[in-house]
Amino acid sequence: MSHPETAGLCTCTSPPTESHGSDNTAVRPATVATVGNPNTGKSTLFNALTGFRRRVANYPGVSVDVGRGPVRDAARPIELLDLPGTYSLAALSPDEMVVSNMLCGRVERAERPDCILAILDASNLPRNLYFFSQLADIDLPIVVALNMTDIAEARGIAVDAGRLSERLGVPVVPMVATREATVKPLLEALDAALDGAAVATRTQLPEALVHEAAALRETFGGQLHFAEAIRVLLDRDGYAEQQYLERGGDPNVISEARARLNEAGIDGPGAEVRARYAWVAKILDGVISRPDKPIRTASDRLDAVLTHRFGGALALFAVLFVLFQGIFSFATYPMDWIDAAFGSLGGLVGGVLPEGILNSLIVGGLIAGVGGVLVFLPQILILFAFLAVLEDCGYLARAASMMDRVMRAMGLSGRAFIPLLSSFACAIPAIMGTRAIADRRERFVTILITPFMSCSARLPIYLLLITAFVPTERYLGGWVGLQGLVMLAMYLVGVIIAIPIAWLLKKTAFAGPSAGFMLELPSYKWPRPRAIWQRMHFAGKHFLVRAGTVILAVSLVVWALGYFPHSASTASTVRQKGVEQGWDEAKLESELAGAYLRESYLGRMGRTIEPVIKPIGWDWRIGVAIIASFPAREVVIGTMGTIFNLGGDVDEAHTGLRDAIQAATWPDGGGPVFTLPVALSIMVFFALCAQCSSTLVMIGRETGSWVWPVVSFTGMTTIAYFAAWAVAAAARAAGL
Repeated sequence: MSHPETAGLCTCTSPPTESHGSDNTAVRPATVATVGNPNTGKSTLFNALTGFRRRVANYPGVSVDVGRGPVRDAARPIELLDLPGTYSLAALSPDEMVVSNMLCGRVERAERPDCILAILDASNLPRNLYFFSQLADIDLPIVVALNMTDIAEARGIAVDAGRLSERLGVPVVPMVATREATVKPLLEALDAALDGAAVATRTQLPEALVHEAAALRETFGGQLHFAEAIRVLLDRDGYAEQQYLERGGDPNVISEARARLNEAGIDGPGAEVRARYAWVAKILDGVISRPDKPIRTASDRLDAVLTHRFGGALALFAVLFVLFQGIFSFATYPMDWIDAAFGSLGGLVGGVLPEGILNSLIVGGLIAGVGGVLVFLPQILILFAFLAVLEDCGYLARAASMMDRVMRAMGLSGRAFIPLLSSFACAIPAIMGTRAIADRRERFVTILITPFMSCSARLPIYLLLITAFVPTERYLGGWVGLQGLVMLAMYLVGVIIAIPIAWLLKKTAFAGPSAGFMLELPSYKWPRPRAIWQRMHFAGKHFLVRAGTVILAVSLVVWALGYFPHSASTASTVRQKGVEQGWDEAKLESELAGAYLRESYLGRMGRTIEPVIKPIGWDWRIGVAIIASFPAREVVIGTMGTIFNLGGDVDEAHTGLRDAIQAATWPDGGGPVFTLPVALSIMVFFALCAQCSSTLVMIGRETGSWVWPVVSFTGMTTIAYFAAWAVAAAARAAGL
């Protein structure tokens, strides 16, 4: 039933469809917004309508990706918007508020849609129609895509689409998004809806609520939509109220209206929920029929195993093992190829260019920097390929559901599990993977604790120091080795620290009501190769365009700090010493590189911070390695090799480097620099610090603010410093 007192009052008008230029008339494509609950096949239908021609439209103040794409084979130019999936217009996060803001024309530089394409799951109509009842309050033409009719039929559910269309007052098109033949009738319905002005049947909300919503709009000069007014009144301290106040709304008006609603027996959102579900029941009466006994589907039989208390845990472990191995091991081969290719390119270019600053800039700065960006690409592509397969087949929702109870100890939900797990391989794709978390607070907390997980870049540091300083003792009949236990401890220390950090963040900076973990389990289906490829393509492109440029810039800055001043006097001194001691060319080049680094601005920075790190037991050489590792932790080993005159082309298995750090001493006979306590403290520091510019760049990109990378770097470095000091002190006290 419609409400005459609210009809036609929307002030969020669409821009004109025609604009007159100097020579002709340019027609703006009609804009259609696709909306729906999660797991209704919204993205699949979007891809079917656009032919996978999806691009990301970035709007000011919108932190989630809004997809856009032209509809193919349409009778007129139509631009399709892919809005985030949500269960309700009662937004639990700013990201969910994007749906309401886009539909009401509240997003800067974004036109208000001309029509809504509401995707409903035919096998779960009651919940889907609740959201539809809220969309009906938007006052836009609506076309319903009754999707997943094949799944409904498999469960014995029959839907009378004609009668449903009659009762909703809008076109209802039964379809299966993966079947091309069902798309054409939907295009015809969209074309007709764009020509007409049919308004969907509205829910009969309590009269007092309707009256107060109309009054609130009137006091705001009509600059508030009816659907927005409902949210402002019912969602206490919600995002709709926050936006209303930011736009100059009077808080006293809200308080007085809520007081009158209480007197009328309107107990907040509960009254709305009861009214809308009563409307849904009335709409579906005689429209939907179910079998007397539920039909056991293939998905039900799979879930009996894959979500079982014990069998499900084993299956999840196997899936995660493959995922982890894929990111950690399978990516090694293309990463090595990229590394070798850029190494060969650097050698080729370095052999052509004369020695000097240009050679070093191009080879050591530009080529090495680009290689340092591209080397992450295989891990990102593999992670998002796995995630796309798991999500498309329906298993990802099951994994999140099973891990929800474990993640609650950190104040997070099961959705945070996959990103945190994948961060053991690399934090960059893991942070990008947090986009699947709808709640903004939870997503930000997950992003900020992700770097605490020991990524693969830390492994060479662990291997070098463990093999050099941890005894090869074994226990339990030789089955358990001390070196393996120390390696395990390095991976666990980040997890142990991350738990209280996440809890603290949820109680302070990201305090607020916990978002309910409502997750529907979609039916299992075969993943679509094209959708997987699209997910990989966008993830890789996003990383290279948005993060790669900044990472390259940071790499060039660190190169400059390590190159200059590159004085001729240093070279002359080293060459004279080489002649006196009979060094060969390779030895001379290694000694020159070490001398240049020691005299560089980077080396001077290491000496500057030595008083700060000396209480831990570190000297300036360790300080240089820490500063140089900022672009990526992988460069620590090469930096140490350069410092000890072994050249930068060394790895963690280099026996010369191991011998050199074992023999390193403090000046004036002060004893060895590297001891077991020092080695343990260095490993703990790198396990907890934010020494990776790539990760910090991604934190800034994904949070939309450079405040959080600064907070992450400062906080993690402080924690790492004091933890390293405590470990070194404890190890010395224990006589190690």
